[in-house]
Amino acid sequence: MQDLLDRMSRCVRRHTDGIAWETPLPRVGLGTVACQSESVATVYKPMACLVLQGAKQVLIGDRVLRYDAASCFVASLELPATGCIVEATPGEPYVVASLALDRGALADLLAELPPAPESPPRGALAGFGVAAVTPELLAAWDRLLELLDTPGDISFLAPVREREVLYRLLQGGHGPMLRQIVAEDSRLSQIRRAIDFIRRNYNSPLPTRTLADIAGMSVPTFHRQFRAATAMSPLQFQKALRLQAARRLLATNADAARAAHAVGYESASQFSREYARAFGAPPSRDAQRLRGELVAAI
Repeated sequence: MQDLLDRMSRCVRRHTDGIAWETPLPRVGLGTVACQSESVATVYKPMACLVLQGAKQVLIGDRVLRYDAASCFVASLELPATGCIVEATPGEPYVVASLALDRGALADLLAELPPAPESPPRGALAGFGVAAVTPELLAAWDRLLELLDTPGDISFLAPVREREVLYRLLQGGHGPMLRQIVAEDSRLSQIRRAIDFIRRNYNSPLPTRTLADIAGMSVPTFHRQFRAATAMSPLQFQKALRLQAARRLLATNADAARAAHAVGYESASQFSREYARAFGAPPSRDAQRLRGELVAAI
């Protein structure tokens, strides 16, 4: 598979020298990074990431994942995460391709497929994971990415080739998770509804009872299933969203007190402590660094 990985890496590098979240291919992103990076906090959207060269390490809740060449990371839920590139040099940069997951396309595909040979797991299931890439999945990704070199073919062929990638994902190690996120009555779909509510209301108090009702679970079951799906508690999930939103405000000139209030903190000292714990520096010092990076990038 190494020859195929090398060819796909060259294709990606022809079309980006950096991070390109939007490309001529719908829902496909590309990345080429020539050096290791510091940890960056973000919120992962539902997506599949295929590493073609180099390696990345991601912290989601209390779980650390590493994925490298010929491995595929999939997030089926929106998840606060912290990631850093751990293998990259100018001669052998980190190279990645991503595909935003379309639940509608997955549902349409599943409707045409025979039922899974085994019943979907009834217990707790993670909403993210890393699995080895099969030759069939890698070939499907290759056929999708090669359309970058023939843009006139994209509108006709990209839907078919994206569908093939989704089919191979369903047939592989990520299949049980992706099947659950499509089924409306599954545990992961129930957790997804609670996550959608948290994301829309992260700056307001969110009683666990309310979230459990949205998920259609008892409070103890909701806590157990939420932690299994996201590797964090609902409160930790909300806190991560608040702190990341505050950091974005600080990077664009908001002061710490205003940012804390905007994301739902009533105590400035609590905000400062939790911010420093998450990002390694208190809000005011981190804001100076973030704004310096923005100026340097202009």
